[in-house]
Amino acid sequence: MTDSASQPSADEPALAAGLYIVATPLGHARDISLRALDVLAAADVIYCEDTRNSAKLLTYHGIKTPTAAYHEHNGAKARPKILAALAAGQRLALISDAGTPLISDPGMKLVRDVRAAGHAIIAIPGASAPIAALSVSGLPSDRFTFAGFLPPKAAARQSALEGLKGARGGTLVLFEAARRLAALLDDIEAVFGACEICVARELTKTFEEIKNGSIDELRDYFTAHPPRGEITVLIAPPREAAVDGAQLDAMLRDAMTSMSRRDAVQAVAAMTRQPRRAVYARALTIDDGPRDASDNGEKEEEKNAARTVEKEN
Repeated sequence: MTDSASQPSADEPALAAGLYIVATPLGHARDISLRALDVLAAADVIYCEDTRNSAKLLTYHGIKTPTAAYHEHNGAKARPKILAALAAGQRLALISDAGTPLISDPGMKLVRDVRAAGHAIIAIPGASAPIAALSVSGLPSDRFTFAGFLPPKAAARQSALEGLKGARGGTLVLFEAARRLAALLDDIEAVFGACEICVARELTKTFEEIKNGSIDELRDYFTAHPPRGEITVLIAPPREAAVDGAQLDAMLRDAMTSMSRRDAVQAVAAMTRQPRRAVYARALTIDDGPRDASDNGEKEEEKNAARTVEKEN
């Protein structure tokens, strides 16, 4: 425990009644504002996504305020009690396990009901994983869309990505579980084509890692280094206009006059930001240029490409 819990000065007014939405650290316990510590220390009750997890942060900062659970499984039962406490003039704080509450966390229904009842709602800003990841990604940050966690099933995830095509004018920011990162990269490629991606892992923690690259590069890297922890995925907006099939075929024919089919596919996919498998499927329908040993070993890729051609037909 530290002595970082601050005491309001004599000039500061007492904490007013209301619901305080308090941002907490992503991982590093000291990434919290002095005002947030003041509010947590002065509140009558702190509502937590997980009281056990929040107890570690509160103990570290010497905060002894009582806690209670508020999460998606008990929200319907807890909301009337919270509304009654606010009506009685209590000061309540809402925190999540990490970062800013309601950013891909429970709490929206509570805030909606508290606002409808006419009680004060006060934001105590601080850490937010989407903003932290965007700040270190090197991707455009003047316009972005945060979409949280996509569905875990492949078909629903691809459908969700299709629905986000209209947001490609800026950077897309997603959350994903480490075990599904490879599948997400495959689906991004299938829906958006080749993209520049940033994967931000374990932000502010001991094993923080920021990796930028193409989908192929990141797929290879995370196959060799299986990811763990909490992951934010950022997808850069497209830089090139989409090409039609005739343009793609012409580019492939030109490339295959001077390089192997495999290298031609790689080059054209990178230039056009089209899915590599889709480009390879088109390359199979074009007369070959020079071939190398690696082309002869791509039987599995030819099968996948053939299936792509069958679907298109």
